[in-house]
Amino acid sequence: MAMKKLINAPENVVDELIDGFVLANERAVYRHPEVNAVIRRAAPVAGKVGIVIGGGAGHEPLFLEYVGPGMADAAAHGQIFAAPAPDIAYHAIRTVDACCGTLLLYNNYAGDCMNFDMAQDMARADGIRVETVLVNDELASAPRGRESERRGTTADHVMIKTAGAAADSGLPLEEVARVTRKAVSGARSLGVALSSCSLPATGEDIFELGDDEMEIGMGLHGEPGVERTGVLPADETAERIVSRIVEDLPYTRGDQIVLILNSYGGTTRMELFILNRRIRALLADAGISVYATEVGEFCTSLEMKGASVTFVRLDDELKGLYDAPCDSPFYRQYDRRSSGGAP
Repeated sequence: MAMKKLINAPENVVDELIDGFVLANERAVYRHPEVNAVIRRAAPVAGKVGIVIGGGAGHEPLFLEYVGPGMADAAAHGQIFAAPAPDIAYHAIRTVDACCGTLLLYNNYAGDCMNFDMAQDMARADGIRVETVLVNDELASAPRGRESERRGTTADHVMIKTAGAAADSGLPLEEVARVTRKAVSGARSLGVALSSCSLPATGEDIFELGDDEMEIGMGLHGEPGVERTGVLPADETAERIVSRIVEDLPYTRGDQIVLILNSYGGTTRMELFILNRRIRALLADAGISVYATEVGEFCTSLEMKGASVTFVRLDDELKGLYDAPCDSPFYRQYDRRSSGGAP
């Protein structure tokens, strides 16, 4: 059944989304006058590496709501579930570069890689130093040993936080890239879909899933998962997800992680907290400690019902970056470093 949406002409959805977002946050960000990019008002910041993120629309709060101090300096915005065009990313790079270089941070999808690579080449031709870090946390999209082929999803939340904090601390471009890659290497995500979503342009579901079915490992754009089954209770769902994540890295006794429980857009916080209850028990049994828990919508798929679970392994360096302050329209955090991470 087609979903109802509060939109105008489907072809104007992204333009109107960006306009409305900027109007709601006009003291902090502005819309680039030539392309669909959201820019931090303070950018470029002298002496600081620029951070440019981006991807397709439909995953809000990613990507435009992660622009601000301690996070990204610009977000290059594509159409629904589509990579931003090269010129969008290129203009974003040029706008935020303060002669310290710019880090491109985005998800490992073919279209994003192609277009951001072209933007990177254009910027380098202008004499701008650019480094790229790809997020590839979704373990269902390729087997162990082929991690470089995996897609990126909800780990973006911590990766943007890591890169933004590293850049704000004054680290040079190569070091910002290094610590962000380290964070990526310790991140794994797996989700479960309970329903499809529908594209504004068609109003039709992007995949079929029966009323009594769920799919573990379903991608954000309807890519096939690893297991389709009847709808399982929350505890059993948590057990299947956690066992796959723990085995994949693998995570081991004594590890500390950031745990993210993410709604795909149509799942309530009630359900996420119920999942968290069982996940925390499983982690305690495995000797894996949770440094921080994040619950909410971080990487959605329009109105899809379902949720994803993300682990990000931390060491002392990454804890310091995670605890640093940030202030973006979606995500704000005070400086937790003086209190050892305690609230």
